[in-house]
Amino acid sequence: MKTFKQKPITVLGQPLKVGDLAPEFNVVDNNLEAKHLSDFKTETIVLNVVPSLDTGVCSLQTRKINEQLASYKDITVLTISNDLPFAQRRWCGAEGLDNIITLSDYQQLDFAWKYGVHIEELRLLARSVFVLNENREVVYVEYLDEMSQHPNYDQLFAFLNGFLNQ
Repeated sequence: MKTFKQKPITVLGQPLKVGDLAPEFNVVDNNLEAKHLSDFKTETIVLNVVPSLDTGVCSLQTRKINEQLASYKDITVLTISNDLPFAQRRWCGAEGLDNIITLSDYQQLDFAWKYGVHIEELRLLARSVFVLNENREVVYVEYLDEMSQHPNYDQLFAFLNGFLNQ
């Protein structure tokens, strides 16, 4: 059962598993420009999915993942939420994180449905992390059951260290 602050929620869409090909998605960047998975060309992509950057857990998750992976070569971290692009831009500026990529799924919920992260009751994205390889296959996935909890950072970073140093 999925919960948000211990209250049951309904998460809709098609959950992905390791080995699946990551679906192409249509979201917008902070300038309201359409962005798709295929726009990002690095070998490895981390999809950092949060309900809202304006919450403590989401803010810390985004900062921690981006800071930890900043030194890696040929990896892109995409933080995706349903926050309005203006709010995402404001958050990045307030946090001093102007070099990270935030994308919004607020218009169509295209990402939400294709990645199994649409919280029906709140129209937010369910907290999750995906790692995609150069062929855009899912090589790591974590869907959280309780949205107010953090992902398993140790497990994620250990996986990435092993995966990127193969």
